[in-house]
Amino acid sequence: MDKLKQLESFVSVATRGSLTAAAKAEGVAPAIMGRRLDGLEERLGVKLLVRTTRRLTLTHEGSAFLEDCQRLLADLANAEASVSAGGVKASGHLRITAPAGFGRRHVAPLVPRFRELHQDVTISLNLSDRVVDLAGEGYDCAVRVGDLPDSSLVSVRMADNRRLCVATPGYLARHGTPQQPSDLARFHCLLLSSEASQVRGWAFTVPKGDGREVVHFRPGGPLDCSDGQVLHDWCLRGWGIAWRSTWEVEEDLQAGRLVEVLADYAAPPNGIYAVFPQRKHLPVRVRLWIEFLKQHFSRPDFWREGAPTPP
Repeated sequence: MDKLKQLESFVSVATRGSLTAAAKAEGVAPAIMGRRLDGLEERLGVKLLVRTTRRLTLTHEGSAFLEDCQRLLADLANAEASVSAGGVKASGHLRITAPAGFGRRHVAPLVPRFRELHQDVTISLNLSDRVVDLAGEGYDCAVRVGDLPDSSLVSVRMADNRRLCVATPGYLARHGTPQQPSDLARFHCLLLSSEASQVRGWAFTVPKGDGREVVHFRPGGPLDCSDGQVLHDWCLRGWGIAWRSTWEVEEDLQAGRLVEVLADYAAPPNGIYAVFPQRKHLPVRVRLWIEFLKQHFSRPDFWREGAPTPP
């Protein structure tokens, strides 16, 4: 008996809840569906379904096997699609995650647009500042900003991310402009609180011998917050100097609402990455999503104009 047909029949019966409904959907007799399930359970040596005259219930092993089968059949469909119709046909469910602030601003607006291009794909977007366990929690892809720790994940660098000191023209007119990082001790600096991830402080490059080195400096200030968006808002209101990423302040710099200071000491850029679990065959929906992100993130004007509007 065809092993693939056994798996397809098992998924159909388990998701529809009855042999009769699954048989009707395929246009065969319920007895044929029953024989396929019997053959599958005999081959595996495990009971997948408990069948009575009134109901059909998955065993613990059956529930786990159902998830594996659904993923396998979806990957098979994507593999077939990748070698037909020019390799652009994507289907199945895409689970993605991104940092909260960055995701709201630069990932969430792109999701509906991607869905318009690939209407057989459904999408779940998780926005969280914790580091999500992609494989353990069943995510297909993450967008991450900053230096990546060593891991078994695969990463694709999509854009550079500069970090810079910014303030409003009004604040600088009232308080002056720092000329070197040590001058920040005399200014109101808006800081991420110690509970946040920026524990090493602000990064700068300073002269050392014939070259330069990166140093970290944590200035003082009367205000701190664990939320970067709040720091951004405080900075725009003229409450002090903030150290923010270009993805967050590029539009404000272009509009003149904020001004960069200490530009000669700016730290080297880190990256904006697409990260995904190690897989021999990447599903088409994931590959196309990564290509879609890179297409937009690599455009300098994207960071000023944001995501495209619907057609």
